[in-house]
Amino acid sequence: MHGYSADKQAYLTRLRRIEGQIRGLQRMVEEDAYCIDVLTQVSAATRALQAVALGLLEDHIGHCVTDAISAGGPEAEAKVKEASAAIARLVRS
Repeated sequence: MHGYSADKQAYLTRLRRIEGQIRGLQRMVEEDAYCIDVLTQVSAATRALQAVALGLLEDHIGHCVTDAISAGGPEAEAKVKEASAAIARLVRS
């Protein structure tokens, strides 16, 4: 079971909303919308994706990493490194 399982429907709803934002962006470009308006919408979609990513990371740490640490052993260290790498990817983006 994944850490986000309890919130799966909420994540799917948010991702569908983001998908709609992306389709709206495509439409804006097709219709030659003003550059700043397109950039504003790109920024909003980016923030929405970042919010999903942070929620998933929080769920991962709260469930998967916590469970691995409780169990101990090499899996615990691997999960912490995995979470650290995920954080690094989010910070770079």
